[in-house]
Amino acid sequence: MILNVNATRMELQRIRKRLKIAVRGHKLLKDKQDELMRQMLSQINEVKEKRMEIESSFQAILQSFVLSQSELGRAQVEEALSLPTKKMSVDVETKTVMSVKMPVFKMAVSGNIISYGYLNTSGEMDVSLIEFDKLIVTLFTLAEMEKRVQLLADEIDKTRRRVNALEYKLIPNLQDTIKFITMKLAEMERSNLTRLMKVKDIVREH
Repeated sequence: MILNVNATRMELQRIRKRLKIAVRGHKLLKDKQDELMRQMLSQINEVKEKRMEIESSFQAILQSFVLSQSELGRAQVEEALSLPTKKMSVDVETKTVMSVKMPVFKMAVSGNIISYGYLNTSGEMDVSLIEFDKLIVTLFTLAEMEKRVQLLADEIDKTRRRVNALEYKLIPNLQDTIKFITMKLAEMERSNLTRLMKVKDIVREH
């Protein structure tokens, strides 16, 4: 589509500069999109591995906990866990990667996950809680990784829309406009040349 501009040499020069900037911007955005995609695919593989690790560990912890509950009884387990002594808090900081603000989770932990005496509980219960305590750190790591993948995907989508807008709309429009103005200027030059030649002929006749 031809832009609504005046067919002048100044306008032609201005649009050529815009086209040059648009082409350079398209290349930079394309490179950014490719790098973001590479990082996201790398993160996705890490997330899959971490998720499989967590699912496997959680399955073993759950089996151990169910076994301890079958030995002690549900009421005794609930009583042992009724007064938790471990506290956790999370601060979220950010770091910038390829103009994307990535979350960084900082955990603050206090207390012990085992809040009961060992006399009336089982070893299976102790093991399951200790392993679950370790798993919580991995869960936070997974949450951080998954959030990064989501942010990368959002940024890739935004960048892709900008790349497409430049590639399929702005750059072709500028190119068409340059051709139009060039043709118009050439036509005007031919017309002026024709008039000049006629004037010369008239002058010669007189």
